[in-house]
Parts: sequence; C-alpha cells; structure tokens
Amino acid sequence: MCRTVAEREIASELDRERRELLSSYLAALPGARTAVLARLWRGLVHEPLPWVATRTAGPAGVTLRLADGRRLHGPPSDPWATGTSVPSLELDGVRYEHPARLMAALAVPGAERFAAELDGSTASLALSRTAPRPTEPPARPWEWEQRSPDGHPYHPGCRSRPGFSAAEQLAYAPEHRPVVGLRLAPVTGATVRGRWPSDLRDGGAVLIPAHPWQVAHVLAGRTVLPGPRAHPLLALRTLDLGGNVHVKTALSAQLTSTVRDISAYSVGYALATSDIAARVADRLGGRLHIARTLAAAGAGTADLAAVLRESPYAYAGEGEQVVPASELPAHFARHAPQPRLERITGFARLALGACLDLLGLGIALEAHGQNLLAVVDAEGRARRLVYRDLADIRISPARLVRNGFPAPPLSGRLLNDDPSALRRKVLGCLVTGVLGPLAGDAATLGAVLETATRDLAPTEDLRALRTEPLPTKALTLMRLTGGDQWARLPNPLAHHPHQRIRGNHCGKASG
Repeated sequence: MCRTVAEREIASELDRERRELLSSYLAALPGARTAVLARLWRGLVHEPLPWVATRTAGPAGVTLRLADGRRLHGPPSDPWATGTSVPSLELDGVRYEHPARLMAALAVPGAERFAAELDGSTASLALSRTAPRPTEPPARPWEWEQRSPDGHPYHPGCRSRPGFSAAEQLAYAPEHRPVVGLRLAPVTGATVRGRWPSDLRDGGAVLIPAHPWQVAHVLAGRTVLPGPRAHPLLALRTLDLGGNVHVKTALSAQLTSTVRDISAYSVGYALATSDIAARVADRLGGRLHIARTLAAAGAGTADLAAVLRESPYAYAGEGEQVVPASELPAHFARHAPQPRLERITGFARLALGACLDLLGLGIALEAHGQNLLAVVDAEGRARRLVYRDLADIRISPARLVRNGFPAPPLSGRLLNDDPSALRRKVLGCLVTGVLGPLAGDAATLGAVLETATRDLAPTEDLRALRTEPLPTKALTLMRLTGGDQWARLPNPLAHHPHQRIRGNHCGKASG
C-alpha cells in the first residue's frame, strides 16, 4: 500500500504511536496521490519550464515533448480547475501514478529535491485527510481556519511540511484542530516595535512567543518558559491567542514554497507598514479594513521573532461572520437558494474593486486565500473585506504621493513603483489565489470576471486585468529552481476566441 519513503515513514510512525489512524491514512493515500499529481500536471502543462519544447492539445489530452525528445502525456488541463484528480501520466509509454516517482523519472534540474517534496506532500495530505470533517457550522471564528485538509488548491506542495513528523503534524496543523502550547523565549536587548504587552516582559527581558516546533528543532538549548495556549490558523505558524489578538511566530521550515521565518527587516518596519496600509485603506470608505499590527519583537535573527496582530474576526458586526477567502466555497454552499455564481460574483466585484482602488492609491496587497477575509451577512453575502499579514505587500511611493499621501518612511523590498510588478502582486494573488479557486474552472472564472469588472473605474490597472494575460506564480518551476517565478495564463476575459481558455488549452506560457 505504501509506495515511497515518506508514505512508509508516516505509516510506521502511526503504527507505533497512533494505530487508530493507520487504516484511515492508508485508505487516503490513493486519493492524495491523484490530487497532488493533478496539481503537478497543471504546472507541467501551463508553466514556462525550460525543458519542455512543445505542448500539443487534442481531444485525448495534452502531450508535452521534452527537450531531450521524450514525450509526456496526460488528460486535458484547465489551469483554473480545482478538486481534480489525475490517476496517472505516461512518460514514453510508462505509466506513473505517483507524482514523486514521475518527477524522479523526469530527471530534470532540481528534480531529486522536488521529488522528495512531492513525496512528503502526498503523504502529509493523506495524513491531513484523516482529520474528522466538521459537519456543523463553526461555533468560534477561528474554526473557519481548521476545516479544509487539502491546502493550496494549485500547489503540488500543498501539504509539504519537511521536518515535521506525523506526531508534530497532528499536534500543530490546523486541520487536526489541536490547541498548541506556545513557548516564551526571554531576550534582553530585543528589537521592539509598538507597545509590547506587559505580560510578555520579565524585568528587562522581552518574552518572545516561539512555536514549539521551532523550539525543538531550531532553538534547542535556548532557555524558554511555558507560554499561552493558542489555536493554529490557516498559516499554521500563526495562532489565535484569544482577546482579539493573533500571533505570527517564526518557523524555520519550508511550507509550500517558503521558509516561514520573520526577518529583522519585517520586525523593524512592521508598525510603519501597518500605519501606512491602514491610513490608505481608510480612503476606501469601509470596504476594506486592515487588521493592524499591534507590536513586533525580534532577537535580531529570523529564527526568533514574533508579530502581534489585531484579529480580523473583530470586524464582524451583529449577525455577521468573518470568513477566510479560501473557505468561501464551503460558506457559499451553505446558503441556498441564492445561486452560487451570484454569491461568487458579488464577492469578486467587492474584492476586485477594493484591491484595484487600493492599488491605484499605492498599496498592492498580497490578497490570497489566507490573507483576505470577507465579512458576510446572515444571508451569506460578502459585505466588506479584511486583510491581514502585511509582510509581503508592495508600496508605491510615487502613487502615494500622487494621491496626497506623504512618502513612506521605509526602504528596501517593500517599495516598488513598477506598474507591472505591482499588478502582478495584486492579480497574481487575488485572481489566481482566490477567484480562480472560487470559480473552479475557466469558463466560470471568465463569467465572474466579466460581470464583476463591468462597472469598475476605468483605470490602466483594470485595463490590464481585462485584456492582458493573467499572472500566476509558477509553483512547480519555483520548487525546481528556487525564488519567485511567474507564468502568464491566457485571460478568460480576452475578446478573441483563440485567446479564451478551454479545458484542453495548453498554449506555452511565457515568463
């Protein structure tokens, strides 16, 4: 039943320590393999991989001719489809049912490392699917963040958690709904921004919340104290402390594509970034709120730091809920009889209008499914938005000044005046990270974007959204080569028929 190293390791650990989960884990492995293979196939078909010479689509599927002459064949691929399964792919006549084994057989640069990640992602996804699925609506706000076991809908590393044992995933991952006991690391001479709470001080030392995984694997030997118990959120290393406060901890582990530590740069500019973003968002008349950074502290290294944030759930009014954008499909499905497409389009109009208006003012949000949340009313309609986690937004000094704001007191990577880079940040997250998964296929996404953008202010940013190829992170290429990589997908709003996405479209992407 177990075919790879990672699958066998988790099975062996469960057999020793959590035998009651073993049969569920083994039963979940085939579905996990097809789900990760589907995500990998999406990347192979639609990303600008240098070792793919041509892509040919037909009624029987898609064939990739590799630079070395080999041919890889699979089913039709819609880059916006979610919840799909790919049982197997064929490389030069040999069928591969496991994504890790296929990647190893491809033997392209970076394949060995990526194959290990795919192996881990598949095994961890199967483990995640052993978590009992909630059948009732969330009783507490953070429970929205613990409902889905599958992670990123397009990323082949959707459950890649290298360095996490099965026991650690069960103890810390949100889908298993644990309560995590944080640790407090005393630091003398810490960098502090904002009003650090008195209960997180000990004399002259600042007590920095640390994730227990970080303490065990990275901070071993450092003195730590017992800390508060908290509920893990979608980002795993961010937790709900109660009292409308969330804490983001440093986690020196690669989850999906990024090592989740907190740089000294992020600590140093945390409050200034929050102040700028909130002040600019005020111009939107309440359509979008910024969950403000309350305080940040660091020991001068990326592996020991923490950021305290306002909880986005504090923005729910009477009869309202705040729902992460990634969980909106489940939320909308609960509210009949209003058509699902109508709900998605209403949310899309709100989100695109607010994010493009904010971009015009000078703030480019990274509004993907974790960072963007919707305030929904009792009928399930999106009324307002809340945005959290400002570490990777981009700020345009030129646009700010043009709109009457002072030049930001910042330097470094947060600042960027390049219109293409700013649009890529916004659209690459909002369209491909929220609206694409919400729509679930290309045809629906095209209909949603057409209706949602019809009455928005006619800006150059909107023109780019409506007429240019859509930017999306090249998630497979990123894991093979490192760093941010981008693909440009055909735009379902384009007016020429040959530019529209079809289920079997596989036109070669450009970077």
